[in-house]
Amino acid sequence: MTDISITPASVVKGTGAKTRQGFSAAALLAGEVVYRDTNTFGKTDSDGAAALRVVDGICLNSAPGAGQPVTVQYEGLITIGGTVVVGTVYVSSDTPGGIMPAADLETGDYVSIIGVGVSATQIKLGILNSGVAVPAP
Repeated sequence: MTDISITPASVVKGTGAKTRQGFSAAALLAGEVVYRDTNTFGKTDSDGAAALRVVDGICLNSAPGAGQPVTVQYEGLITIGGTVVVGTVYVSSDTPGGIMPAADLETGDYVSIIGVGVSATQIKLGILNSGVAVPAP
């Protein structure tokens, strides 16, 4: 699977951005996909434990460790800090916090759609946690 290579300093909320505040469960980088447990955010993992598979949004700032304040975007346009392809659907990766094209999903990955590429640098967030794993061929 090929995750988007993200430069955290280049992640910026865009038009129509909706965000929420909370605290990091561990070190996080801007651009990483996160789940929420009450008011704490951690990295998602599409083939991890059930709680880790539920995407809440994308971290807009880096946090050096647990208990640090973070802002998470869950709707609107986001400049992701990496190169994306227009019209491509992006999902949560099995690399903790990663984002990859849906075409790279493999058997056992739970499908959580993050959004669609709308320019070479932006994704329109449209989070959908399906709760369904890709079956074996």
